[in-house]
Amino acid sequence: MKVEYTIFGILCAFFGIVGVIYGIFTKFHEPVGFTALLLSSGLALMISFFLFWTGRKIDLRPDDNPDALISDIEGDFGFFSPHSWWPLFLAASGAIVFLGLAVGWWMVIIGLPLLALSAIGWVFEYFRGEDAI
Repeated sequence: MKVEYTIFGILCAFFGIVGVIYGIFTKFHEPVGFTALLLSSGLALMISFFLFWTGRKIDLRPDDNPDALISDIEGDFGFFSPHSWWPLFLAASGAIVFLGLAVGWWMVIIGLPLLALSAIGWVFEYFRGEDAI
């Protein structure tokens, strides 16, 4: 986790420095950009601290060992359905919902049941009948 918390630490410093420079160049008359950059810096600091704190409690991963082999990190990353159509339906119904937020609420009303049906279909894709996993 050393690489991750270092990256977020660098992002924290970057956003903080850029936020102060932005505030100086705008003479602090435009507070939204200054505030957004400082909040981004704080968010990166929180993530960096969390990764640092968690990394102290767990063993080193192969990513953190410069002498590790590629085969040290291999393993099962989970089961991914090779021929599932549900992600396509979920993306299409999500697009309908978000398009409805811009076009009209009537599209949101049509898209929400489709979105719920697609999510339920994807989650319970392999839980049918007596041969369910």
